[in-house]
Amino acid sequence: MKDGFLKVGVYTPVIKVADVKHNAAAIIDGVSQAAKKGVKLLVFPELCLTGYTCGDLFKSPALIKAAEEAITDICAGTSGSDVLFFFGAPVSKNGALYDCAIAVKDGAVLGVVPKKTLLGDETRYFSAPGEYESEALDSPFADLTFCAFEMPDLRVSACFEPDLLDPSVATVRACLAASETIVGSAKKTQDLLSVASATRKCAVLYANAGEGESTSACVYGGGNYIYENGDLIARSEAFESGLTVSETDLALLAHERAGLNTDEDYIKIDFSLKESETVLTRKFDRLPFLPAESEADERAEFILSLQSRALASRAKACHAQKFVVGVSGGLDSSLALIVAVKAAALCGLSPTDVIAVTMPCFGTTKRTYDNARALSSAVGATLKKVDISKAVKQHLKDISHPEDVFDAAYENAQARERTQVLMDIANMENGLVVGTGDMSEEALGWCTYNGDHMSMYNVNCNIPKTLMRCVISYYVRTQNAKLGKVLADILSTPVSPELLPASEGNIAQKTEDIVGPYELHDFFLYHFIRHGYSPSKILRVAKYAFGGKYDEKTIKKWLEKFFRRFFAQQFKRSCSPDGVKVGSVSISRDDWRMPSDALATVWLDDLKGV
Repeated sequence: MKDGFLKVGVYTPVIKVADVKHNAAAIIDGVSQAAKKGVKLLVFPELCLTGYTCGDLFKSPALIKAAEEAITDICAGTSGSDVLFFFGAPVSKNGALYDCAIAVKDGAVLGVVPKKTLLGDETRYFSAPGEYESEALDSPFADLTFCAFEMPDLRVSACFEPDLLDPSVATVRACLAASETIVGSAKKTQDLLSVASATRKCAVLYANAGEGESTSACVYGGGNYIYENGDLIARSEAFESGLTVSETDLALLAHERAGLNTDEDYIKIDFSLKESETVLTRKFDRLPFLPAESEADERAEFILSLQSRALASRAKACHAQKFVVGVSGGLDSSLALIVAVKAAALCGLSPTDVIAVTMPCFGTTKRTYDNARALSSAVGATLKKVDISKAVKQHLKDISHPEDVFDAAYENAQARERTQVLMDIANMENGLVVGTGDMSEEALGWCTYNGDHMSMYNVNCNIPKTLMRCVISYYVRTQNAKLGKVLADILSTPVSPELLPASEGNIAQKTEDIVGPYELHDFFLYHFIRHGYSPSKILRVAKYAFGGKYDEKTIKKWLEKFFRRFFAQQFKRSCSPDGVKVGSVSISRDDWRMPSDALATVWLDDLKGV
């Protein structure tokens, strides 16, 4: 339960139609299995106590009486268990029969929730509930919300599949189902669960009827799912019975629901859970900005289209006739150059109207210089070389900077000289300077203020370094051999600003040695901005995600550096150029509002406490 994680489960028992004692024992066994795995919230399928396919047997008083007695047996058999669980059973009330979800905790029925929307033959046996406030089984009989004393963010409601999209204040919805298995049914169910959990910003625990149901007309193949805010976090295979377990992040859901009106009236049932630390088993992607492998190419092409169309719109609005890109032979400028060529086509311009400017200086290596030239040639841009070494030396001499001191002034003088060159060429050509800096660099402030920090439009400002590699890799695979070869070499080149003199022709300044691995920083950035995680929670999930690659000491070191730099460098983001938004995470000034004078003390103290 620490950090808002709650271990949850769905269970499809192997039942026998109308054999209530057998089914009750299977439910008790399922609760026992779940409790041993630390599950606190468990969902069984619809009418699993009797079997969904009993047909006209539901009209038999003997079956209904047996079900009532079995509910008492289930309570006795699960007394002392710290699991809130829901199972399906028929309940008779005032002469009518209802298809219900029974909520049980620590040997007591907390409430009974009747199914509201009846389908097909269900209307032959069951009644739809009206207005009700009376009792059944000595427990509330209504549309209830179950709230845990220990976890204010845990609000659980039981529902059935036809009612899944109804409004609810719940953060977790226990969905009891008895859905037949046919071709395409699994995809339809997954789409419904994804939409329901995303639109209601909740977790959905979906338990479906399975083995043992009558196959007279169709097969009930199970297929259980746990969704959270639109994302699948656990599932069982079709025709698989038993327990499916994961952990839902209630703190994340609370973050997503911030600002939503959850004050509507609802019938509240309080219950208690023993506090414990939830052992994590769910998957946390090391590279959360990246799409699934099957979607990578489509996503990369879509991102390129967003970037190029945004840049083309800006160029048309300011009547620019040329695009000016500083090319270094690195990842960021390579993507910006590709985007500029695509934007030129959208503006009715030629690739030669894209001016690729290479500006070698003290740290430029032959490899990066040759790649900058080769890339410019491969995309058909006009290459312009401006050696800035003499200009920078003169500037350093003018300000009385020592020749043998390689400090921030030495490095930044080069970055600012490059920006001046690009701006002046753009003025000469009636052009627009295309920014190249990516979101990972902006988060860390890894740019020179009024140097590479500045442009007339930045196409990369909301693309993190890890996603940058994904988009470039797509171009390596899909373009002509000449372009693919140079991009492949650029991908394998260490990330560097190349501001310090080269060492025997090799890059002397590797960015990730200084600020840390970009895959870690992108992981930190994603969970901080997208999910609102605290530093200690980020550390916890990072240890789990990167286990075997980075130890806790290393992760904590770079996480502390991330927060120090993120806060200290906000002033750069506050006055960054416009740029296109491509995903749900953006730290551009229009999307991320943070005072430049904010201090990181609270966040660093949170990390010290770990």
